[in-house]
Amino acid sequence: MKIYNTLTKRKEEFVPLEEGKVKMYVCGPTVYNFIHIGNARPMIVFDTVRRYMEYKGYEVNYVSNFTDVDDKIIAKAVEEGVSADEISSRYIKECKKDMADMNVKEATTHPLATQEIDGMIDMIQTLIDKGFAYEVNGTVYFRVKNFKEYGKLSHKNLEDLQSGFRALQVSGEDQKEDPLDFVLWKPKKEGEPFWVSPWSEGRPGWHIECSVMSKKYLGEEIDIHAGGEDLIFPHHENEIAQSECCNGKQFARYWMHNAFLNIDNRKMSKSLGNFFTVREIGEKYDLQVLRFFMLNAHYRSPLNFSAELMEASKNALDRIITCVEQLKHLLETAPKTDMTGIEKNFTEEVQGFVKKYEEAMEDDFNTADAIAAIFELVKFANTKADGESTEAFVKYLLDTIVHLSDVMGLLVNKEAEVLDEDIERLIAERQAARKEKNFKRADEIRDELAAMGIILKDTREGVQWKRA
Repeated sequence: MKIYNTLTKRKEEFVPLEEGKVKMYVCGPTVYNFIHIGNARPMIVFDTVRRYMEYKGYEVNYVSNFTDVDDKIIAKAVEEGVSADEISSRYIKECKKDMADMNVKEATTHPLATQEIDGMIDMIQTLIDKGFAYEVNGTVYFRVKNFKEYGKLSHKNLEDLQSGFRALQVSGEDQKEDPLDFVLWKPKKEGEPFWVSPWSEGRPGWHIECSVMSKKYLGEEIDIHAGGEDLIFPHHENEIAQSECCNGKQFARYWMHNAFLNIDNRKMSKSLGNFFTVREIGEKYDLQVLRFFMLNAHYRSPLNFSAELMEASKNALDRIITCVEQLKHLLETAPKTDMTGIEKNFTEEVQGFVKKYEEAMEDDFNTADAIAAIFELVKFANTKADGESTEAFVKYLLDTIVHLSDVMGLLVNKEAEVLDEDIERLIAERQAARKEKNFKRADEIRDELAAMGIILKDTREGVQWKRA
């Protein structure tokens, strides 16, 4: 399996630190609003990387954080007149809902920055003790010039960075030893949440949180660190500096970054009116369509979002779902016998498609080519399976298509959908049964609805219901 490593700018054979195990950290969102479709790309991409690693038999420890203290969160809290904790708690819940709707698996651990402050203070103190950080008037800075490899991830020249930063230096930064030095801890401002530290009442800088959480939940050295390419510099560059100076070890073996998402060939921006949240897209499409759209391009390629491309993705995904439904229909009446000799030969061709799928995924997770292999298998199934096919053969085709799709996080084996009108009809029947004192039938209907995942609540205004 080969992975393109941002650190070395080449594809490298994946060799885990510990055989059979993968330690993977993916930078999560800052939770001050609903996540947008730009946030969705790394969530979907690296969830798929994780799923494929698990498909290959690896035990994956997957950590993805929530940044729940930040200037934007505080600004939102002030705007609404509530606490920063109320804002972050609300949008963590909403983010998890969107992730579930995109079929993004829960991380092994979803740490919160505010719950790891003690660890951040400890790491900052270690960096001070080792001469890699210094305190000025309650602010602690990382001393970049003392880490000789600074710039190795972004491949930026340190001298060019220093001259550029001097030109951009703003008021209040003259207390730094060097314009490149970045904040590890900063004093509180009036009305802000704060924590007590040896240097001041304040809060950590953004970069330190991922270094601390990665170390706590994965160890000092990890296999894969991932995120959007906008994080390469300065965030991931600073993480490397902090972690390697603190721990004296290489932080991450492989660095993976997905490319940007554009909207109608323009950068997504609220000012341009082309800013979309995942929730807004979910009002128009099943979010499985968004997931398919994201995976139908290589993760390192820029991706252009448009209504036309989403429609094309919906139609393409429907082709797989339709094939699965046809196979399920054939399965109902297929002869319950072993495969014929011809069908056994067909299975060898199916394994050829599986091989193409795996080769694509193992070439730096080329999901576009992997999806193409699934479509070849769909075409094959549509032409080879019919009313004469044995149950064993039809089930083999069905299971293979569903399994390969599932590794991509694509749910193509749809359960029968319970329609709102069917629910309302059953509730009306239950109400009629209760009026006639036929409580046995009323209880049967309640249990039937519960089995469909429908929760009932009797109120003075009538019966209210929701899906579980």
